[in-house]
Amino acid sequence: MHKGQCLCGQIQYEFEGDLVISGVCHCKNCQRQAGSAFATISGVPKAALKITGSPKLYQDSDTDSGSPVERYFCGNCGSPIYSAVSSQPDLLFLKTGTLDDTTSFVPQFQVYCETKQDWVALLEDVPQASRGS
Repeated sequence: MHKGQCLCGQIQYEFEGDLVISGVCHCKNCQRQAGSAFATISGVPKAALKITGSPKLYQDSDTDSGSPVERYFCGNCGSPIYSAVSSQPDLLFLKTGTLDDTTSFVPQFQVYCETKQDWVALLEDVPQASRGS
């Protein structure tokens, strides 16, 4: 059983099973949402994720694809919790910093590498894409 929560604990979640896919996104929107150099994300089946609390939604329509990214976060402490994209309707993409145990996170991809911050070194053995996948 995997568990996680926001900084204040108002939003908590759990799910069984493995992370479906994990990676690093260097897009400017993820940088802004995370307040950091990049976002680490892991896909989990939408049906498996059980959430306690009511995350707020920011509909991010400033995307390359033109399809919005639904960005869910804690309205109390501001922690980003997960994102949803229409191209993958059965997955939710957890912000892996919210997991209680992050040892299962192993990046399998790096996207939007063209907008990475200059001081960030990319992982050489992990596939890279200059833009989205």
